[in-house]
Amino acid sequence: MKKTLDIKLEALKKNPTGPEFILADAKDADMAFGIAATGRKLNGKPRSVEEYREEMRQVVSQEMVDIMLMSASTSEVLAIQERIFDSSGVTPAARANDATDIHIVRSGRYPQSPSQPFATATIDHLQSAKYPANQNELRSGVNLGLYSVTFNNDPDRDLRVMEAYKAFRLEAEAKGFDHFLEVFHPNVPAKDHGIPPEEIPFFVNDHIVRLLAGIPSASRPRFLKIPYAGPRALEELCGYDSSLVVGVLGGSAGTTHDAFALIYEAKRYGARVALFGRKINAAEHQLSFVEYLRLVADDQLLPNEAVRGYHAALQKLGIAAHRGLQADLELTTGVATYASG
Repeated sequence: MKKTLDIKLEALKKNPTGPEFILADAKDADMAFGIAATGRKLNGKPRSVEEYREEMRQVVSQEMVDIMLMSASTSEVLAIQERIFDSSGVTPAARANDATDIHIVRSGRYPQSPSQPFATATIDHLQSAKYPANQNELRSGVNLGLYSVTFNNDPDRDLRVMEAYKAFRLEAEAKGFDHFLEVFHPNVPAKDHGIPPEEIPFFVNDHIVRLLAGIPSASRPRFLKIPYAGPRALEELCGYDSSLVVGVLGGSAGTTHDAFALIYEAKRYGARVALFGRKINAAEHQLSFVEYLRLVADDQLLPNEAVRGYHAALQKLGIAAHRGLQADLELTTGVATYASG
């Protein structure tokens, strides 16, 4: 079945400023947060991984997102064992690496230490849940992976990050495996990376452009995922190369207005992808939340209108909102690292 991701990327290749917008539900958090990844049910108890996966099944069935991003273990269950994507327009994807800055475990201090490259999953495991996979098995699983890098202005450490990405990229090209690239802001304290806060987005932009300049089309990421750091930095990156499809990460849960406004503003300044994990997972009713995300992304509603519509939907469903309407209409400041946002 033709995937909406492919349709939209093809359209954006022809018209980079077109209205198409790609939404992803990022439910790969079990490769970062451990038990806390699944979030909590309305009664306050943590969800089990089975309940976490059930939410994914429902979002895929709704077909309002374009990508469902999962951990390698969940993609085996949903994509290979259950085959839920075979008759769906939603593209399955899995996290292809889990560098140490996303190892966010209780009592741990890894996110505050310089990021070190690491990948639990292999491309064979993502494509087939086996290693090594034979040719008949290679496409039974997912064929799109999220690869993330973090540059900390440390030549030795950043070199190891780039070497690991190069090795992944070459293997992916050899095996016909697609990926999209996530570039985080530095995860170490300012005193260690030495970059003024206002210059960090431009440090990241230059790293992206410099890195991609050495990569031919056969090995390039299908799109980018970066923290949204304001109009100036986003417009600069999107305006540099019209063939780059730039996306933003959702960050921490925040208010409902935070989520809707992020999509609205990022699209206004050139982004054509948004990947929301905690913002969707923390919602009172995920399907309604995704529905209103889609309405904002497709220019059908303004963010404040969508917040009001979402609250009305919750009321109709008999679900208590986490916040009153006025509190949920507030905008709070986002953050740039995976650990804190």
